[in-house]
Amino acid sequence: MEHLIVLQDIYKIYQMGEESVHALDGVSFTVDEGEFVAIVGSSGSGKSTAMNIIGCLDVPTSGTYHLGGIDVSTMEDDEQAEIRNKMLGFIVQQYNLIPKLSVLENVELPLLYAGYPGEERRRRALESLERVGLADKYKNLPSQLSGGQQQRVSIARALAGEPSVILADEPTGALDSRTGREVLGFLKKLNREGDTVVLITHDNSIAVKADRIIRLQDGRILYDGDAKDPRAVVQPHEEDETEEGAAV
Repeated sequence: MEHLIVLQDIYKIYQMGEESVHALDGVSFTVDEGEFVAIVGSSGSGKSTAMNIIGCLDVPTSGTYHLGGIDVSTMEDDEQAEIRNKMLGFIVQQYNLIPKLSVLENVELPLLYAGYPGEERRRRALESLERVGLADKYKNLPSQLSGGQQQRVSIARALAGEPSVILADEPTGALDSRTGREVLGFLKKLNREGDTVVLITHDNSIAVKADRIIRLQDGRILYDGDAKDPRAVVQPHEEDETEEGAAV
């Protein structure tokens, strides 16, 4: 079976004055259709750079990235934009809903950009809102919804284009813990229904809700495997501190 996402020997190097910063330093991994994967790491680990490359928002300095069998690693901006519209659904921390548009109009917006006719846009948007339990709120403005409901609208917006991958960047970062758990529950539900979910987070307690964790540090993969394995959430410096404590 062909992998849905294939990153092979990805480097992303930024020039900061005379210094070269390796945001990604030879990263390779695959994601199959129907997986729920969390890419986790602290600030500066490379997780945001990885998200930008997976999301066709940036291209690597070297290495290859295939999405659905298509090499997108050397595409021009307009080609990447087309791939984003067709194959990727984004869920972000701040929802990015337009205040003056209704819930339905917000969900329809990416379909409008993608050129879908009005009747098709409305049908898809209503179906997506139904999936997240907000079909009865389609006339509301974002300001009339709770934070958790607004994030569910952004999930519906991501689903409307029937993307190959749902890319969720810190989706619970602006929510309280209870509402955050509800949003993660929706992501798990979508995954059970067959959607491929890639979750970007700095928080181990969120990452373990995925089935698989890819942990990054200093632009390299430290761990790639089962989210339930204790090694998935233990960083090397934590292990070192434990050993030093034991020695004392």
